[in-house]
Amino acid sequence: MALELDVATLHYSQVNRKLREEIEKGTKEFKLIGVNGHRYLSAGISADIKIDIYGTPGLDLGAFMRGPEIHVYGNTQDGAGNTMDDGKIIIHGMAGDVIGYAMRGGKIHVYSDVGYRVGIHMKAYMDKIPVIVIGGKAGDFLGEYMAGGIIILLGMFSQYPERPIAGLFLGTGMHGGVIYIRGKIKESQLGAGLKPYALDSEDEKTIEKHLKDYCKDFNLDISEILKEDFIKVIPYTHRPYGKLYAY
Repeated sequence: MALELDVATLHYSQVNRKLREEIEKGTKEFKLIGVNGHRYLSAGISADIKIDIYGTPGLDLGAFMRGPEIHVYGNTQDGAGNTMDDGKIIIHGMAGDVIGYAMRGGKIHVYSDVGYRVGIHMKAYMDKIPVIVIGGKAGDFLGEYMAGGIIILLGMFSQYPERPIAGLFLGTGMHGGVIYIRGKIKESQLGAGLKPYALDSEDEKTIEKHLKDYCKDFNLDISEILKEDFIKVIPYTHRPYGKLYAY
C-alpha cells in the first residue's frame, strides 16, 4: 500500500526530505495529496519507486532523477523532467514550457497540450534514448537544438482545437533525434533547412512501440491513433550552424 502524505502545508524541501527518509526505510510507493506549486518534487532521486501526485506540481518536477515513476493527476508547471536521466513522468493533463529540457533518458507522457520549447537540447547516449509523447498540441520551438531522442506529437487530446498541431520554428537548430507528427504540418512552421519526410518501416515500428506504452498509461486505443498517417522531421545536418561564425 502506498504511503499517503498530505503536503499542503509543507515546503518542497520538506517533502523531498520526507521522500528520501522513507526511501531509506524501504518504502516503494507514495501518494502525495495537496500538491499546489511545490517545486523540484523528486528532484535528483535515484530509486525504483512510484509516486502518485494529486494537484499541480511546480517547476522542475523530477529534475535530474534516475528511476522513479511519477503519475500526475492534473497539470504540471514548467520544466518537468529537466535533465532527467531515467524513469518516467506521466501527466494526466497539460504541461507547461521546457518539458524535458536536456533530458538524457527516460520517458515523459503528456495526455494533453504542452507549452513552448518542449524537448529542447534533448540528447541520447549509447542505449539511453529519451522519449516524449504528447497527446495534444505544442507551442513554438518544439525540439529546439535537439541532439537526440524521440518526440511524438499526436494533436488529438487538445484543449485548443482551433490551433495548429505545433507552433513556429519546430526543430530549430536540430542536429540529432527525430520528431514524429501525426497528420501534416506546414513547412513554414519548421526551422531553417528542415522538411517533413515519409516514414520507413523502422519508423513505423518505433512509433508503434512507444504508442503502445503511451496508450497503456492512459487507457487509450492505439488503433484510433494509427488511423492517421505520421510524418517525421529529422535534421539535415549534424552541424546546422557550423559555418555561421567560423568562416
